[in-house]
Amino acid sequence: MSILIRVMRENEYPLLETFLYEAIFIPEGTEPPSRMILEQPELQLYIKNFGMEKDDKAFVAEINKKIVGAVWVRIMNDYGHIDDNTPSFAISLLKEYRGLGIGKTLMQTMLSELKKCDYKQVSLAVQKENFALKLYKNLGFEVFDENEEEYIMILHL
Repeated sequence: MSILIRVMRENEYPLLETFLYEAIFIPEGTEPPSRMILEQPELQLYIKNFGMEKDDKAFVAEINKKIVGAVWVRIMNDYGHIDDNTPSFAISLLKEYRGLGIGKTLMQTMLSELKKCDYKQVSLAVQKENFALKLYKNLGFEVFDENEEEYIMILHL
């Protein structure tokens, strides 16, 4: 299986809606929410007018010309917000491509890009039950804050 990691093209930005939906953590035994959930303002922050701000950056994972994953950042007042200079991470893979190391490669690609662009840190929010928590910790993210359900994590670049 040959995986291509590349910059997301502007005409592919609408795919972020699909990947945002796929990024929603659904605990075992819970029904997935309707796609209408994406219309909530707190989720629209991740995708609305993506590419219009200088801090918007995105990469995709492509297998056999099919986009199977995406990682994107932007500075926004989202769940993982730290300050107005820290991009927030979003990452997602189609279910059948999870657990293959693609997410780690996508994240490493974005972290390299952010370092190259002189960002000092990056943040994300993750539910405490989410299996991706282990990946984030392995990449060097540390808990910055928490509430009952999730951690806000930060990585100094």
